[in-house]
Amino acid sequence: MTRRTASPASAGEADRPISSGPLGSIVSSAHLADGALPALSELEFGLNMITHGYQRWMVRCMAAAGLPDLSSLDVLVLHHVAHRDRAKTIADLCLVLDVEDTHLVTYAAKKLQALGLVSGGRRGKEKTLAATEKGRLACQRYREVREALLTQTVAATGISPEKLSE
Repeated sequence: MTRRTASPASAGEADRPISSGPLGSIVSSAHLADGALPALSELEFGLNMITHGYQRWMVRCMAAAGLPDLSSLDVLVLHHVAHRDRAKTIADLCLVLDVEDTHLVTYAAKKLQALGLVSGGRRGKEKTLAATEKGRLACQRYREVREALLTQTVAATGISPEKLSE
């Protein structure tokens, strides 16, 4: 079997110097950047990158804390159920997390229950969720990993807590 190698698109391309000029816009969809406000497409692309990066961070931080099989939504649900050590309803969680599809939070809750991280209860006719000791310990371990990795890194940038809160 012969091995194919990549070849330049045109004959002179290999000899062309690498440009040192400005990069120009970085967008996810050029057709969106052709509108009245091209910079908005750059902002949208940045928001997409930040969102996905943060979701990966949550998953990996929780994996480092000892729970490798949780999604970013699972992590958020666990943290919010543990918040202030009060039982929460699915409706409470959907509202706080801004999740319109209730079944997504319900699925996360069932997964967390199966792992022993939350327990179910009742408040009148509504089902509630509360963090178990194992769930609270997982949140504490997540916090420790976050403090060791993320908090120290952000603090090292010199940005003030006030600026972060803006």
